[in-house]
Amino acid sequence: MTGPAARGLPPDRTSHDERFMRLAVALGSRHLGLTWPNPSVGAVLLDESGEVPVIIAQGITQAGGRPHAERMALEAAGERARGATLYVTLEPCATRSSPTHGPSCTDLIVAAGIGRLVVSVPDPSPHAAGQGPERFGLAGIPTTIGCLGEEGARLHRGHITRVTEGRPAVTVKLARSTEGFAGSRQGPRLILTGETAQAKVHLMRAHADAIMVGVGTVLSDDPLLNVRLPGLESRSPVRIIVDSQLRTPVTSRVAAGAREIPTWILTTVDASIATERALTALGVEVMRVSADESGRVCLPEALQLLGARGLTQVFCEGGPDLADALARADLIDDLVLITGRSARCEGDVPALGLSLQDRMDNLRLWAEEQVGPDLFMFWERP
Repeated sequence: MTGPAARGLPPDRTSHDERFMRLAVALGSRHLGLTWPNPSVGAVLLDESGEVPVIIAQGITQAGGRPHAERMALEAAGERARGATLYVTLEPCATRSSPTHGPSCTDLIVAAGIGRLVVSVPDPSPHAAGQGPERFGLAGIPTTIGCLGEEGARLHRGHITRVTEGRPAVTVKLARSTEGFAGSRQGPRLILTGETAQAKVHLMRAHADAIMVGVGTVLSDDPLLNVRLPGLESRSPVRIIVDSQLRTPVTSRVAAGAREIPTWILTTVDASIATERALTALGVEVMRVSADESGRVCLPEALQLLGARGLTQVFCEGGPDLADALARADLIDDLVLITGRSARCEGDVPALGLSLQDRMDNLRLWAEEQVGPDLFMFWERP
């Protein structure tokens, strides 16, 4: 007898493949925020020659984007890779962006004698773009594409968006009271969520390339915009402030700490040169784009600039005004809506603006999670 059943493998190949692809997706998720401008890919090498399948190596794209996950797994496995099954979350690169980077992952896979390849999502990048499957076919390597495709697309949304649209994917996070308020126009900042929910948000920050807020948040809260989870402080991403007229104070904590955590300000061409000089003297990088019809930063142009700088995913914590502006420009790819405690007597700023309410008709609710007393709802662009 031959085939999967003879080797102790389940006759349902789909569920078998999904089991190990789920591990690859989890691996890739670990380095989100560390690999831009490259995607954070996960790879698993499986020996299926015995009665029970055995994982022989795992790989994740390394900080800075190289080495790629496939190389990490293949080098860890050595000769044991021959005849093994490789699970990878993104179509392997077929060409390299520079000859100094060595062979492509497709070249490495063929040379290693991989027996079977399972891919979650295709890569639209010109360095892949469907070139690999033909070469794998010529090399006699059966290839399956689309295993856990939804999860893979979610993992690589930032990379795919940057390649296809020239901008990073944007995740908007909003917290609201049970009555739907995000804050108060008068009085101190409202604390709507508990410590466990706040820790989860800091983990989301650690998995982003950049945190983005509007200057209003800087003026009202003077935030640090860093990651304050024990052991993950070094995972603080780039800090981005949308500030049309350069009102960010040189005394603000984000400006004062710009040499420790990269801090970028998106402003308009008419903003003060003198203020720019004062901020850049502290280590802040000021980037100018056109103003929109209301005199504010043109967000589509700003996002294209961030894409050109290599960012793949931006985590927006700028509150209802910036969220609504992004919604008007149709720039929201994911929405994380957290419902916390009641603020019946304190809140008067709605969390969801009119534009965001309209855009939510085009988003899909894909998950809900109770985190202590707070409810997280995850929406995404289909």
